[in-house]
Amino acid sequence: MLVVYFSLLVGFAAAIAAATQIPFAIPFGFFQRGERATSSLSTFISTECPIAFQGVLNNIEVAGAAPGLVIASPSRRDPNYFYTWTRDSAFTFRMLIDELLAANDSFHSKIEEYVSAQAGLQIVSNPSGQLSDGSGLGEPKFNADGSAFTGSWGRPQRDGPALRALALISYSRWLIANNAITDVTTRIWPIISNDLSYVGEYWNQTTFNIWEEVDGSSFFTAAVQYRALVQGQWLAEEIGKPCRSCESEAPQILCFMQTFWNGEFIVAEINSQNVRIGQDASTLLACIHTFDPAADCDDATFQPCSPKALLNHKAVIDSFRQAYSINSGIHKGSAVAVGRYIEDTYFGGNPWYVFFQASLDQEIITNTVKLYDALYQWDKLGSLEVTDTSVRFFRDFWPSLATGTYNASSSTYGKLTSAIFKYADEFVRTVQQYTPPGGSMAEQFSRNDGMPLSASNLTWCK
Repeated sequence: MLVVYFSLLVGFAAAIAAATQIPFAIPFGFFQRGERATSSLSTFISTECPIAFQGVLNNIEVAGAAPGLVIASPSRRDPNYFYTWTRDSAFTFRMLIDELLAANDSFHSKIEEYVSAQAGLQIVSNPSGQLSDGSGLGEPKFNADGSAFTGSWGRPQRDGPALRALALISYSRWLIANNAITDVTTRIWPIISNDLSYVGEYWNQTTFNIWEEVDGSSFFTAAVQYRALVQGQWLAEEIGKPCRSCESEAPQILCFMQTFWNGEFIVAEINSQNVRIGQDASTLLACIHTFDPAADCDDATFQPCSPKALLNHKAVIDSFRQAYSINSGIHKGSAVAVGRYIEDTYFGGNPWYVFFQASLDQEIITNTVKLYDALYQWDKLGSLEVTDTSVRFFRDFWPSLATGTYNASSSTYGKLTSAIFKYADEFVRTVQQYTPPGGSMAEQFSRNDGMPLSASNLTWCK
């Protein structure tokens, strides 16, 4: 399954990275405003982050795994996650690359091992295909030793190449800034170019989704593919290389992304036999990946502060309010436990730790990151616009609120953003409430009593 580095550490790391991939950090003071600075939540975050970070490192250096490969979890049964996923590895090393961009070079050797490992995986023939026609790049997971996994699985999964390209583009920025452009052109660009060519050729074909269950067109996949091509075009121009698919296909993917909007929320998958409603937390993750702190509240790219992203956030979160016993009695405008989608039956269908960060980021970290991202964008713009689309989101915090634009100097702006910041923090408090002693997070926790479930020490929950 997915590498779970997305807990508190990952949520904040996602908020720090710009959608344009220009080294960028939201000032730490932004997260410490108001009561946060001295609260027990601040203590929890400062305590949990090093635990989570070490948990990630533990899953990189594992006996039985090839250098540079990340295992999803040391769990080998019920469930067996002792594999390496292209998607999850990209998430994980993107976090380490962000550390490098922040002048922490402690993990440079590990990043180099990742580069070598991914170059090797690209040429491994597998059930999805081979490198000669690019098809093999859509293979979602490999054995921990780097050999092909030949068992039955949901394949291809077309988000992996885009996410790997984004991670390596970010590393390329660091190399260029440190006068190592030759390394980019000779070692890194060939890997990125393979992945970008794959995206350009296969984006309009169906894919298994991020949960590896539904074969169709995935909003999350389209969002990261679009971002990869946009960033790939920047890098190609920077190093004097062509990227024809970047120029020709990115606008088409952006146009295609609009078809997932149904007027009320982002439908997670279309063009499939899926009978689910379509409200899915993966759409919150997608909005984090399209986040550009320099952008306006743009609906077309579903920026976290955009009207469509905000209404989608409300729709997804509200769908879980009556779904789990542990959410009983929690009113609208307050955080609740969030899972993948309400029809989920995997391990009984429970909340996942990763989504509390997701909700936070949109308004800016996934639940958490998504909310914080939006708050940052509003502060940068100096105003907050309430439209006919987004007003339902805002009225959870101010029931009589009228549509209009509220300047940062207004009392309405101050009250709204304070309420949303508190709401974002509540998602982290939910993580705090259900994190077991010792700080290590499993994949899920019980919908009935909050006890950890499924794979333990999952990388993308770190």
